[in-house]
Amino acid sequence: MAIMDEFKTFALKGNVMDLAVGVIIGAAFGKIVDSIVGDLIMPIVGRIFGGLDFSNMMIVLGDNPNRLTTLADLKKAGIATFAWGNFVTVLINFIILAWIVFLMVKAINRMKKTAPVAGPAAVPEDVLLLREIRDSLKK
Repeated sequence: MAIMDEFKTFALKGNVMDLAVGVIIGAAFGKIVDSIVGDLIMPIVGRIFGGLDFSNMMIVLGDNPNRLTTLADLKKAGIATFAWGNFVTVLINFIILAWIVFLMVKAINRMKKTAPVAGPAAVPEDVLLLREIRDSLKK
């Protein structure tokens, strides 16, 4: 039963709970960025480049006897592909996430720097009296 108590103590520490919340929020935020890139940014980029659909931009490396044209169908059939369009989409996802994390860390560091530093605490009266007694006994 001691191992369960140790696990409970470990799991309920503040840092572990903060990490769990961070992972859950990060996963949800990642889905939002995936949607922004896939549903908003990449269609605009594709339109700029003449109506290209980057999700299906690839080079087929294996035999394609059925003349499959979408990346999903090629992967399902087990045909090797060099899916560079998918890579571009994932790279844009990464750049957006990295930029947002950078801005968040920068804001947090700015808040840490500007946090007011508390001055020295007032010494209680009884401590002052004890110090006076100590100093007078030393004489």
